[in-house]
Amino acid sequence: MGVRAEHDRGVLAGLLGRDPVLHAYQLGDLDDFFWPYTSWFRSGDEVVLLYHGVQVPTLLAFAAPDRVAALSGLLVAAAPVLPARLWAHLSPGLEATVSRWYAVSDAAAHVRMALTDPGRLASVPAAGEPLGRADLPLLRELYAVAYPGNWFDARMVDTGQYVGVRERGRLVAVAGVHVFSPRWRVAAVGNVTTHPAVRGRGLAAGVVAGLCARLRASVDHVTLNVRVDNVAAVRLYERLGFTQVAGFTECALTRSPD
Repeated sequence: MGVRAEHDRGVLAGLLGRDPVLHAYQLGDLDDFFWPYTSWFRSGDEVVLLYHGVQVPTLLAFAAPDRVAALSGLLVAAAPVLPARLWAHLSPGLEATVSRWYAVSDAAAHVRMALTDPGRLASVPAAGEPLGRADLPLLRELYAVAYPGNWFDARMVDTGQYVGVRERGRLVAVAGVHVFSPRWRVAAVGNVTTHPAVRGRGLAAGVVAGLCARLRASVDHVTLNVRVDNVAAVRLYERLGFTQVAGFTECALTRSPD
């Protein structure tokens, strides 16, 4: 079967829902909130997402190890219509496929984690209160100091799934979401940080625990992405009941002149 643009959300949900943890971000992007900013390519059972709601479009291409070859074939077919510059999330092995057309740079190994043992959340005192639109100036102030360069979509605060700890009128710790979809029963934790002045007090663990408790009331699968070399964060999430389920590479792609 050749590559095609897929516009049927029901078809996409059926294909992606076979592995909701691996495809949590794509499932979340089926919601009306993100859907207008998405383009989907499909060949057989394989799906690739191009998200163009950011300055540099993001390509998401995930597959289980035994399906990587099939997904590689889809990328080969879709390559002529992809933008000249991309940010990409690629299952292991797909870097070689895209390098036929793109120069790969800024590559970093990441791992997808899933909350598989939520009972561990009880071992950490939950912290934080829900944040809203009125807190955006304080959120941006915290990110500028503690997490510069992070990807933050202010619209996600409207989900009610951002929690923060305040001290003396400022936010000092926060945990939020990149994806929150009660319809597809998935969420992806993100934008977690603590002000440098208060690190070492367990606030990051507290806000993540508090957020996960909120999320579990609405979704079945709580996931997150973390760099492999961020050992402290990986250990923190494992302590809270997360398990590593899949590796992938984040990288920049620039189309080669030839």
